Amino acid sequence: MTSLTPTTTATPDDGDRQLVLGAEPVARTQWQLFRRRFFRHKLAMFGLFILVVLAVCCFGARWIAPYKNVPDLLAEPTGPSGKHLMGVDLVGKDFLTANLYAGQISLKIGIFVSIISTVVGTATGAVAGYLGKASDQLLMRLTDLFLLLPPLAVLAIALQKFGQSEFAIVLVLAGLGWMGIARIVRGLVLSLKEKEFVEAARAIGCSRTRIVLRHIVPNLVGPIMVNASLAVAGAIIAESTLSFLGFGISPPKSSWGKLLADGKETIATKAYLIYFPGLFIIITTLAVNFLGDGLRDAFDPQAKH
Repeated sequence: MTSLTPTTTATPDDGDRQLVLGAEPVARTQWQLFRRRFFRHKLAMFGLFILVVLAVCCFGARWIAPYKNVPDLLAEPTGPSGKHLMGVDLVGKDFLTANLYAGQISLKIGIFVSIISTVVGTATGAVAGYLGKASDQLLMRLTDLFLLLPPLAVLAIALQKFGQSEFAIVLVLAGLGWMGIARIVRGLVLSLKEKEFVEAARAIGCSRTRIVLRHIVPNLVGPIMVNASLAVAGAIIAESTLSFLGFGISPPKSSWGKLLADGKETIATKAYLIYFPGLFIIITTLAVNFLGDGLRDAFDPQAKH
C-alpha cells in the first residue's frame, strides 16, 4: 500500500531561515551603520531630494529657465499664467527665471557661510578644549564677546562699510556664525581628551596636532555635520532678512531676499512677487532642517530612527 504519511518539503523560507540562523554575524563599519540609519529616515531623504532638485534647477538655470534673465521694459507685470508660470515682475522678467537665478546667490551664500563658519568654529573649539587653561579662557571670552553683539546691527554697519557684494555678505555672516559650533566642539573635546585612546596616543608620543586632527576631530563628525547643515538654512534666512531691510545683495545681482524686498511695495496688487520667493525660502529651510534631523539621528546610535 502507498503510505499516506505526508512528506515535508523545505520551502525557500525554511532554507533562508536556516542559513540566517547558522550564519556568522557580519560586522558593519561605522559608515555602513550611518548610511543604513540615514537612508531609513524618510524626512531626511525627502529633504535631500528637495535640495538636490533645487540645486539642479538653480545652478542649471542657464539651460532649464524658460526665458533669459534680462529685463523687458515693454512687458507689463502680470500674474501667473500658462505662458509665465510665476508671472512677470516689475521690470518685465519672467518671475520663474528670476527666482531660479536668485536661488544661485542664496544657495551659494548659505553653503559658503556654512563651510567657513564651521571650519572656524571647529578649529576654535578644538584648540580651546584641548589646550585648556589660558588658551581656553582667551578663546571662550572672545566667543562670548561675539555672542553679545547684536547681529543685525553689526551686519548692517559692516555691509555699509565693506559694500553689499556677495563676498562681503559671506564673510560678515560667517564672522557672526561660528560661535555656536565653537562652544559645542569645545565641550565635546573636553570630554574626549580624557578618553583612553587619547591617553594612548599621548603615551606613544603623538603630537598635539596629530591627536586633535587624527583622533579627536573624527569623533566629532556627527555634531559638526549637523550644525553645518543647519547653518545653511540660518545663512539663507539671515541674508533674506538683510535684503528685505535693504542691506543685501546690490543690483544687478539678486537673491530670494532681494526679490522679497523688491515686491514688498506692491504686495496689495501683485502679491505673487512676495509669495514665490518666500515659498522658495520656506521650502529650502524646511528641507535643510529635515536633512539636519536625519544626520543627527543617523550619527546617534541610540536614536529611535
